[in-house]
Amino acid sequence: MIPDAQVPKLKQAAVELKKMLRPESEEDARIVQKGLMLYRQGLVHHVKFIGGTVWATVQDVTPVRVYVNLSDPEESTCTCPAYGFCRHRMATFFQAYGQVDSVSDWVDEWRKPAKESLEAEKWGLKKAKDLLKNRQSDTQDYRGWVEEFENNFEEIVLGQGNPTPYVIANLFQAYLRQIRASAPLKQEWRSLYELVGYLYAFKQLTALSVKLEHSDQTVDRYYRYLFETIEEDIDDLIATLSVHSLPFDFDPFIEELRRETAELVEHEDGFHYERMNLYRLMWSHLLKSPSWRDEERHRLEAFGEGRRTQAEEVALAHQYFLSRRDKDTLDHLRKLGLHTLPFTFYWIQELISQGDNNRAGDYIEYMTQHIRAALAKMDRYHQARDFTRYALRTAAPYFRTGGREDLYEKMLAQTLPYSFIEYEDFLFAKEQYAKWGELYTYANEDSLSVPNDKIKIVQKADPEVLLPILHQTVDRLIAQKNRASYKQAVRLLKKLRTIYKKLKRVPEWETFFATLLDRNKRLRAFHAECERGKLIEPKVVEN
Repeated sequence: MIPDAQVPKLKQAAVELKKMLRPESEEDARIVQKGLMLYRQGLVHHVKFIGGTVWATVQDVTPVRVYVNLSDPEESTCTCPAYGFCRHRMATFFQAYGQVDSVSDWVDEWRKPAKESLEAEKWGLKKAKDLLKNRQSDTQDYRGWVEEFENNFEEIVLGQGNPTPYVIANLFQAYLRQIRASAPLKQEWRSLYELVGYLYAFKQLTALSVKLEHSDQTVDRYYRYLFETIEEDIDDLIATLSVHSLPFDFDPFIEELRRETAELVEHEDGFHYERMNLYRLMWSHLLKSPSWRDEERHRLEAFGEGRRTQAEEVALAHQYFLSRRDKDTLDHLRKLGLHTLPFTFYWIQELISQGDNNRAGDYIEYMTQHIRAALAKMDRYHQARDFTRYALRTAAPYFRTGGREDLYEKMLAQTLPYSFIEYEDFLFAKEQYAKWGELYTYANEDSLSVPNDKIKIVQKADPEVLLPILHQTVDRLIAQKNRASYKQAVRLLKKLRTIYKKLKRVPEWETFFATLLDRNKRLRAFHAECERGKLIEPKVVEN
C-alpha cells in the first residue's frame, strides 16, 4: 500500500504528467494507451514506494525495471531502450495512482482536450468554407484586406466565444487556410496578400493570448509553435516577392507594411523574441531601401534612453547592424544586458550566409566574452546545454571556413561543462592528448565513458595522460562496493600496471597499489577479485 505521506506527491505527479504528455501528439497518445494496457493486464509488480519515488518491475516482452520520480516525472528512468517517458513508466504510474484515485477518470480527463480540438477543427474548417462562399469581391485595397482579416478572425477563431488553450491551434490553422484560399489569383498580388494576412495573424494571435492572460507555460504547451510557422511562411513569401522588382502599385502597401512592422515592437508582453524575429526578417529582406532604414533608425533613436520597449531596443541594435555599424550594435547590446545575447545568433547567421567572416568574427567574439555569465543565470542543466549546443552550431560555419581556431577553443572553454563533448572531440582531433586528459579529469569523467578506440590511441601515443583518468575511475568503482564494480576496477588496475611498466615507473605503481589495498583492507570481495585477476598472490592457508 502507498504510504500516506506519498499520496499528495502522487497526485501532484498526476497533474505534472497531464502537462508533460500532449493528447494531440500521436506518440504521447500511444504511450498512454500502451501503458494503460500493461497496467490493466496486471503486468506491473514488485511495486515499492521509496522517498517520493516509485520502483517497479514491468513484465513486457522482456521484464524491465522502472523508477518514477514523483516530484519530476521527466527525470524517471527505465531499463528499456526507449528515449523519454515510455509505456513502462506510464504503466508504473497507473499502478501507483490506482491506489489513490481512478485511472479511468485520469485518462478521460487527459484525452478531453484532444476531443475538443478535433471538434474545433471541424467547426473552424466549416466556418472558413462558408466565409469563402459568401466573399463579395477580390479588391486590391490594403484597408479592405485588413478589415477582411479582422472579420474572419472573429468568425473562425472567436465564433464560439473565447477558445480554450488547447483548441486555439486548430482554429487558428483553419483561419490561416482561409487566408490562403482567399488570396488573389495573380501570383505577385497573392504573395503580398498572404504576407499582409500572416502579419495580421501574428498580431491577432498575440493580442488574443494577452487578452486571455495565458502564461508562458500555457503558450509553450499549446500554440507557441504557431509563431514559428508564421515566421517561416513570411520568410518564404518575402523570398518570392524579392525575385523581381516590386511594381509601383505595391508602394502604398509597402508603406503600410513599414508602419505595421514598426508597431510589432511597440508592445511589452511575453512575445518579444517572436516580435523581434519578425521585425528583423522584414527589415533585412523586404524593407531594404537605405532611406527607409535611416528613417526607422532615427525614429527609434528619437525616443531617447529609457523610453523604448525591450523589443524596440533590440530593433535599434538591428538598424545599427543593417547600417554596418557593428560597434554601435554591440555597445548597445552590452548596455541592455545578458538577456539580449541570444539575438546575436541571428546576426552571426546572416553574416556567415553573406560570406562576411570579418564581421561575423566580431559578433562571435562578443558572444564568447559573455556566454559564461549567461549560462550561469540558467536554472536547468538541459537549458544551458541546449543554449551551448545552439551557440556552437551557429558559429561552426565561421570556423569551418577559416575563422580563428583560437576563438573556437576559447568558446569551448567558456561553455564548460556544457561543451564537454565538443571540446573533447576538438582536443582529440588536434592530438592535444595532455589537455584532453586534463579535460576528463576536470569534468570528473571516468575511463568507462571514453571509447576504447580512443584509449588505445592515447595509450600508444601518450600513455601518461591516462593515469589520472584511470585512477579516478578505479576509486569510483571501488566506492560502489559490489562484485561487478570490483571486477571492472581490477581490469583497469591491470591496465594501470601496464602503463606504469611502460613508463618505467614500477616503484610508483607498487607504492600506489599497496596503499590502495591497505585503504580497502576490509573489502574482502575486492581483495578476492584482485587475487582472481592475479594482481596479488593468493593467501596460503596453513594446515
